[in-house]
Amino acid sequence: MNDLELQRLVEEISIQSFGKRFNHKAYFNSRLKTTGGRYMLSSHHIEINKKYLEQLGQNELFGIIKHELCHYHLHIEGKGYKHRDQDFKSLMKQVDAPRFCSPLPERKGRKEITNLIHYFCKTCGQVYERKRHINTNKYVCGKCRGHLEKRE
Repeated sequence: MNDLELQRLVEEISIQSFGKRFNHKAYFNSRLKTTGGRYMLSSHHIEINKKYLEQLGQNELFGIIKHELCHYHLHIEGKGYKHRDQDFKSLMKQVDAPRFCSPLPERKGRKEITNLIHYFCKTCGQVYERKRHINTNKYVCGKCRGHLEKRE
């Protein structure tokens, strides 16, 4: 799918799901990393992450387009277009748009941290894992207030 086909698809979904025309541009943006798409407030354009189509398929793409069209139509109408606004939440439910897009398979497992520092309480044995070093003279166990020691 190219940008022209995406443009047509967004226009179709806008008419079918919202009953309104989409009068701006929709295109793929390969620089998007952590999101499926975004609505640009200043230009009213919609950018879509092509990896979601390639890795998760058309259904995921339709959901992302519906989500971004919710932002688009509400912003154009001067209503609450942000995620926390009631107008946005009710329109999303009405058109069956997802709140979040699914995580990409290539990004799964990235939060796994390998270099954790382990501390334990000398009194109760409670174990703490931290990304950064802590001052064991300053901090104590949250469970029993005992002294912490770094485990090598």
